[in-house]
Amino acid sequence: MAGTDRLRQITDAVREAGHAGVAELAALTGASEMTIRRDLDALAAQGVVERYRGGARSLLLRGEEPPFALRARDGLEAKRRIAAEAAALIADGESIVLDSGTTCLEVARALAHRRLTVAPLSLHAVNALTGAPAITLLVPGGRPRPGELALTGPLTEASLSALRFDTAVIGCCGLAAADGLTAHDLDDAAVKRAAMASARRVIAVTESAKLSRTALAFVAPVAALHAVVTDTGVPAEAAAALVAAGVTVRAA
Repeated sequence: MAGTDRLRQITDAVREAGHAGVAELAALTGASEMTIRRDLDALAAQGVVERYRGGARSLLLRGEEPPFALRARDGLEAKRRIAAEAAALIADGESIVLDSGTTCLEVARALAHRRLTVAPLSLHAVNALTGAPAITLLVPGGRPRPGELALTGPLTEASLSALRFDTAVIGCCGLAAADGLTAHDLDDAAVKRAAMASARRVIAVTESAKLSRTALAFVAPVAALHAVVTDTGVPAEAAAALVAAGVTVRAA
Protein backbone atom coordinates (compact mmCIF):
# COMPACT_ATOMS: atom_id res chain seq x y z
CA MET A 1 0.00 0.00 0.00
CA ALA A 2 1.35 3.45 -0.90
CA GLY A 3 2.30 5.70 2.00
CA THR A 4 -0.39 8.30 1.33
CA ASP A 5 -3.10 5.63 1.04
CA ARG A 6 -1.90 4.05 4.29
CA LEU A 7 -1.96 7.38 6.13
CA ARG A 8 -5.53 7.96 4.97
CA GLN A 9 -6.55 4.45 6.05
CA ILE A 10 -4.95 4.93 9.46
CA THR A 11 -6.61 8.33 9.87
CA ASP A 12 -10.03 6.93 8.99
CA ALA A 13 -9.64 3.88 11.24
CA VAL A 14 -8.51 5.87 14.28
CA ARG A 15 -11.21 8.50 13.79
CA GLU A 16 -13.94 5.88 13.41
CA ALA A 17 -12.94 3.97 16.55
CA GLY A 18 -11.65 6.94 18.53
CA HIS A 19 -8.33 5.16 19.14
CA ALA A 20 -6.34 2.22 17.79
CA GLY A 21 -3.23 0.22 18.69
CA VAL A 22 -0.10 -0.20 16.59
CA ALA A 23 -0.62 -3.96 16.18
CA GLU A 24 -4.24 -3.44 15.11
CA LEU A 25 -3.25 -0.86 12.50
CA ALA A 26 -0.41 -3.05 11.23
CA ALA A 27 -2.88 -5.89 10.68
CA LEU A 28 -5.30 -3.54 8.94
CA THR A 29 -2.77 -2.05 6.52
CA GLY A 30 -0.33 -4.94 6.09
CA ALA A 31 2.55 -2.66 7.12
CA SER A 32 5.14 -3.42 9.81
CA GLU A 33 4.64 -2.11 13.33
CA MET A 34 7.76 0.05 12.89
CA THR A 35 6.18 1.66 9.81
CA ILE A 36 2.91 2.23 11.69
CA ARG A 37 4.78 3.94 14.54
CA ARG A 38 6.45 6.29 12.03
CA ASP A 39 3.08 6.97 10.38
CA LEU A 40 1.46 7.76 13.73
CA ASP A 41 4.33 10.11 14.60
CA ALA A 42 3.81 11.89 11.26
CA LEU A 43 0.05 12.18 11.86
CA ALA A 44 0.66 13.44 15.39
CA ALA A 45 2.94 16.17 14.02
CA GLN A 46 0.05 17.28 11.77
CA GLY A 47 -2.45 17.36 14.63
CA VAL A 48 -4.45 14.39 13.34
CA VAL A 49 -3.82 12.02 16.28
CA GLU A 50 -2.42 12.06 19.78
CA ARG A 51 0.16 9.36 20.47
CA TYR A 52 0.16 7.13 23.52
CA ARG A 53 2.28 4.11 24.28
CA GLY A 54 1.28 1.39 21.83
CA GLY A 55 -1.20 3.40 19.76
CA ALA A 56 -2.95 6.70 19.13
CA ARG A 57 -6.27 8.45 19.65
CA SER A 58 -7.99 10.70 17.12
CA LEU A 59 -7.91 14.48 17.47
CA LEU A 60 -10.38 14.92 14.59
CA LEU A 61 -14.03 15.30 15.44
CA ARG A 62 -16.57 13.48 13.31
CA GLY A 63 -17.28 15.67 10.26
CA GLU A 64 -13.88 17.40 10.37
CA GLU A 65 -11.49 17.13 7.46
CA PRO A 66 -7.89 15.99 7.92
CA PRO A 67 -5.27 18.75 7.61
CA PHE A 68 -4.55 20.22 4.18
CA ALA A 69 -1.02 18.75 4.03
CA LEU A 70 -2.38 15.22 4.43
CA ARG A 71 -5.26 15.68 1.99
CA ALA A 72 -2.98 17.26 -0.64
CA ARG A 73 -1.16 13.93 -1.08
CA ASP A 74 -4.28 11.78 -0.93
CA GLY A 75 -5.61 10.60 -4.31
CA LEU A 76 -3.23 12.93 -6.12
CA GLU A 77 -3.38 11.21 -9.51
CA ALA A 78 -7.20 11.30 -9.54
CA LYS A 79 -7.14 14.98 -8.58
CA ARG A 80 -4.75 15.72 -11.43
CA ARG A 81 -7.05 13.96 -13.90
CA ILE A 82 -10.03 15.90 -12.56
CA ALA A 83 -8.04 19.13 -12.87
CA ALA A 84 -7.05 18.42 -16.46
CA GLU A 85 -10.67 17.66 -17.38
CA ALA A 86 -11.89 20.86 -15.72
CA ALA A 87 -9.18 22.89 -17.44
CA ALA A 88 -10.34 21.50 -20.79
CA LEU A 89 -13.76 23.09 -20.18
CA ILE A 90 -12.20 26.56 -19.85
CA ALA A 91 -11.38 28.66 -22.92
CA ASP A 92 -8.37 30.95 -23.19
CA GLY A 93 -9.28 34.51 -22.30
CA GLU A 94 -11.86 33.57 -19.66
CA SER A 95 -11.98 35.10 -16.19
CA ILE A 96 -12.03 32.43 -13.46
CA VAL A 97 -12.71 32.47 -9.74
CA LEU A 98 -10.98 29.43 -8.29
CA ASP A 99 -12.06 27.96 -4.96
CA SER A 100 -9.80 26.71 -2.18
CA GLY A 101 -9.03 23.05 -1.43
CA THR A 102 -6.64 20.40 -2.68
CA THR A 103 -8.47 19.56 -5.92
CA CYS A 104 -8.77 23.23 -6.84
CA LEU A 105 -5.04 23.62 -6.18
CA GLU A 106 -4.44 21.00 -8.88
CA VAL A 107 -6.77 22.98 -11.17
CA ALA A 108 -4.58 26.05 -10.54
CA ARG A 109 -1.53 24.06 -11.59
CA ALA A 110 -3.33 22.78 -14.70
CA LEU A 111 -4.21 26.36 -15.70
CA ALA A 112 -0.79 27.90 -15.02
CA HIS A 113 0.29 27.83 -18.69
CA ARG A 114 -3.00 29.28 -20.00
CA ARG A 115 -3.95 32.86 -20.94
CA LEU A 116 -6.59 33.62 -18.30
CA THR A 117 -7.62 36.01 -15.56
CA VAL A 118 -7.77 34.04 -12.30
CA ALA A 119 -8.89 35.04 -8.81
CA PRO A 120 -7.77 32.23 -6.47
CA LEU A 121 -9.48 31.89 -3.10
CA SER A 122 -6.51 30.34 -1.33
CA LEU A 123 -2.93 31.39 -0.83
CA HIS A 124 -1.80 27.91 -1.92
CA ALA A 125 -3.31 28.56 -5.37
CA VAL A 126 -2.00 32.14 -5.42
CA ASN A 127 1.49 30.73 -4.89
CA ALA A 128 0.97 28.13 -7.65
CA LEU A 129 -0.01 30.85 -10.14
CA THR A 130 2.46 33.55 -9.13
CA GLY A 131 4.89 34.06 -11.98
CA ALA A 132 2.75 32.25 -14.58
CA PRO A 133 3.55 34.38 -17.63
CA ALA A 134 0.11 34.50 -19.28
CA ILE A 135 -2.05 34.59 -16.13
CA THR A 136 -3.57 37.85 -14.95
CA LEU A 137 -3.72 37.21 -11.21
CA LEU A 138 -6.36 38.88 -9.01
CA VAL A 139 -5.89 38.34 -5.26
CA PRO A 140 -9.02 38.96 -3.17
CA GLY A 141 -8.75 40.33 0.34
CA GLY A 142 -9.68 38.32 3.38
CA ARG A 143 -8.42 36.27 6.29
CA PRO A 144 -6.51 33.05 5.49
CA ARG A 145 -7.64 30.04 7.51
CA PRO A 146 -4.65 28.39 9.21
CA GLY A 147 -3.33 25.38 7.30
CA GLU A 148 -5.93 25.62 4.55
CA LEU A 149 -4.88 29.19 3.68
CA ALA A 150 -8.38 29.63 2.24
CA LEU A 151 -9.46 33.28 2.11
CA THR A 152 -12.59 33.91 4.16
CA GLY A 153 -14.59 36.69 5.76
CA PRO A 154 -16.32 39.93 4.74
CA LEU A 155 -13.34 41.26 2.76
CA THR A 156 -13.28 38.14 0.57
CA GLU A 157 -17.03 38.25 0.01
CA ALA A 158 -16.91 42.00 -0.79
CA SER A 159 -14.09 41.44 -3.30
CA LEU A 160 -16.14 38.78 -5.07
CA SER A 161 -19.31 40.86 -5.11
CA ALA A 162 -17.42 43.62 -6.98
CA LEU A 163 -16.42 41.29 -9.83
CA ARG A 164 -18.10 39.20 -12.53
CA PHE A 165 -16.43 36.03 -13.80
CA ASP A 166 -17.03 33.74 -16.74
CA THR A 167 -16.57 30.62 -14.64
CA ALA A 168 -16.41 29.64 -10.98
CA VAL A 169 -14.50 26.43 -10.22
CA ILE A 170 -15.78 25.22 -6.85
CA GLY A 171 -14.63 22.43 -4.57
CA CYS A 172 -16.81 20.77 -1.97
CA CYS A 173 -16.82 18.56 1.11
CA GLY A 174 -20.06 16.87 0.08
CA LEU A 175 -22.32 16.82 -2.97
CA ALA A 176 -25.64 15.01 -3.06
CA ALA A 177 -28.68 15.54 -5.25
CA ALA A 178 -30.95 15.81 -2.22
CA ASP A 179 -28.76 17.99 0.01
CA GLY A 180 -26.85 20.01 -2.57
CA LEU A 181 -23.26 21.18 -2.36
CA THR A 182 -22.01 21.39 1.24
CA ALA A 183 -18.90 22.39 3.19
CA HIS A 184 -17.54 21.64 6.64
CA ASP A 185 -16.79 25.29 7.49
CA LEU A 186 -19.47 28.01 7.68
CA ASP A 187 -17.14 30.80 6.54
CA ASP A 188 -15.94 28.67 3.63
CA ALA A 189 -19.55 28.02 2.62
CA ALA A 190 -20.26 31.76 2.55
CA VAL A 191 -17.28 32.40 0.27
CA LYS A 192 -18.32 29.58 -2.07
CA ARG A 193 -21.81 31.13 -2.36
CA ALA A 194 -20.30 34.54 -3.13
CA ALA A 195 -18.02 33.03 -5.78
CA MET A 196 -20.91 31.19 -7.44
CA ALA A 197 -23.07 34.34 -7.41
CA SER A 198 -20.32 36.28 -9.19
CA ALA A 199 -19.97 33.82 -12.10
CA ARG A 200 -22.03 32.99 -15.18
CA ARG A 201 -21.06 29.31 -15.07
CA VAL A 202 -20.24 27.00 -12.14
CA ILE A 203 -18.07 23.90 -12.42
CA ALA A 204 -17.75 21.72 -9.30
CA VAL A 205 -14.63 19.58 -9.00
CA THR A 206 -14.62 16.71 -6.53
CA GLU A 207 -13.39 13.22 -5.87
CA SER A 208 -16.13 10.65 -6.35
CA ALA A 209 -15.94 9.68 -2.65
CA LYS A 210 -17.59 13.01 -1.79
CA LEU A 211 -20.62 12.37 -3.99
CA SER A 212 -23.67 11.39 -1.94
CA ARG A 213 -21.87 12.77 1.14
CA THR A 214 -23.30 15.70 3.12
CA ALA A 215 -21.31 18.13 5.29
CA LEU A 216 -22.61 20.65 7.83
CA ALA A 217 -22.89 23.91 5.90
CA PHE A 218 -25.24 24.20 2.93
CA VAL A 219 -23.78 26.11 -0.03
CA ALA A 220 -26.19 25.68 -2.95
CA PRO A 221 -28.61 23.21 -4.56
CA VAL A 222 -27.19 21.02 -7.31
CA ALA A 223 -29.36 22.92 -9.81
CA ALA A 224 -26.96 25.86 -9.34
CA LEU A 225 -24.17 23.80 -10.93
CA HIS A 226 -23.61 23.57 -14.66
CA ALA A 227 -21.11 20.71 -14.53
CA VAL A 228 -19.48 18.33 -12.07
CA VAL A 229 -16.03 16.95 -12.86
CA THR A 230 -15.09 13.88 -10.84
CA ASP A 231 -13.15 10.62 -11.18
CA THR A 232 -14.18 7.30 -12.67
CA GLY A 233 -15.21 5.91 -9.29
CA VAL A 234 -18.42 7.95 -9.34
CA PRO A 235 -21.38 5.76 -8.27
CA ALA A 236 -23.86 5.32 -11.13
CA GLU A 237 -26.80 6.22 -8.90
CA ALA A 238 -25.18 9.48 -7.73
CA ALA A 239 -24.28 10.45 -11.30
CA ALA A 240 -27.80 9.69 -12.52
CA ALA A 241 -29.32 11.85 -9.78
CA LEU A 242 -27.11 14.79 -10.77
CA VAL A 243 -27.93 14.37 -14.46
CA ALA A 244 -31.64 14.25 -13.59
CA ALA A 245 -31.20 17.63 -11.88
CA GLY A 246 -29.79 19.08 -15.11
CA VAL A 247 -26.09 18.85 -14.24
CA THR A 248 -23.49 17.59 -16.72
CA VAL A 249 -21.26 14.94 -15.11
CA ARG A 250 -17.78 14.31 -16.51
CA ALA A 251 -15.65 11.47 -15.12
CA ALA A 252 -11.88 11.75 -15.64
